[in-house]
Amino acid sequence: MLQLNYDREEIVSIIDKVVKKTMAMDLTWDWPCGVAYYGVSRAYQTTGNKEYLNMLIEWADEYIELGLPHWTVNTCAMGHMLITLYEETGDQKYWDIVMSKVDYLQNHALRFGDNVLQHTVSANNDFPEQAWADTLFMAAFFLLRVGTKLKDEAMIQDALNQYYWHIKYLQDPITGFWYHGYNNVNQDHMSGFYWGRANAWGAYTMSQVKILLKDWYLYPQCMDVECSLRDQLAGLKLVQTENGLWRTILDDMESYEEVSASCGIAAAMINNGNPLHTKYVQKALDGIVNHITDDGRVLGVSGGTAVMKDREGYRNIPKDWIQGWGQGLALSFLSDMLK
Repeated sequence: MLQLNYDREEIVSIIDKVVKKTMAMDLTWDWPCGVAYYGVSRAYQTTGNKEYLNMLIEWADEYIELGLPHWTVNTCAMGHMLITLYEETGDQKYWDIVMSKVDYLQNHALRFGDNVLQHTVSANNDFPEQAWADTLFMAAFFLLRVGTKLKDEAMIQDALNQYYWHIKYLQDPITGFWYHGYNNVNQDHMSGFYWGRANAWGAYTMSQVKILLKDWYLYPQCMDVECSLRDQLAGLKLVQTENGLWRTILDDMESYEEVSASCGIAAAMINNGNPLHTKYVQKALDGIVNHITDDGRVLGVSGGTAVMKDREGYRNIPKDWIQGWGQGLALSFLSDMLK
């Protein structure tokens, strides 16, 4: 176990501020909201504060009545919150939407190669035969949560297949770092940079596999997940900055420090439970908390990022605005600190 030092009341207070700011952002039914409200759900589960649950219910009910968008890989991120709402309320309408997202992913979403989900952000064929690390959070982790809940072996295997191929496509075996994306048509990593938040998507979602699958050792793909995460975290600890954060391009000293990536990576270290990572998580806690304002804004979060053409593209993504994914990953990290 990690031996972490923190003031529980202080962390709970920070969580409360971030939740309330997040719920006031007027986020729409898409992946920024999906990540944000996953974080709010985690905050509720950790603190037991029913106010957070009631805010999610009120928001979801209003949006459902107004009408929901078409599904994409990205909009399936909203399924994480719906799982929590169904578990806490028993209201079938939430579960029906969860299963409609599952149906989309299993029967309608674009796939390539060995049944790998293509990353999609709209109803169009946005990125032909491209695998992005983002898909693990938006879709694979979601499928694994539903599959384990239903004890649906086919769904579990589909989710683990996504993990397996994203590891094979995106992880560099030398550094342990993850590339942002892979283009199966050209058989390359496009611009070929180790984007910080891609590494957060990979590390955080892999750190959830053993938590969800109690008999994980009976699934061969889980051995790949375990080793991939081990090697990734071993590499990531070496590029943590003096401020306790990770950069938007991990190994580029001129890239800025990026807080959402730092939250996801540090949370993965907590969930992985290697005591040797204690000092890195402790350092990350200080760096992350220093970027959270008194009114609950998580600062230093880069904007939505496609697989950019070059190094300057990543370096120049703005980080002047609060973002749903920054709020949500910060809440996930802080909640994991308390568990």
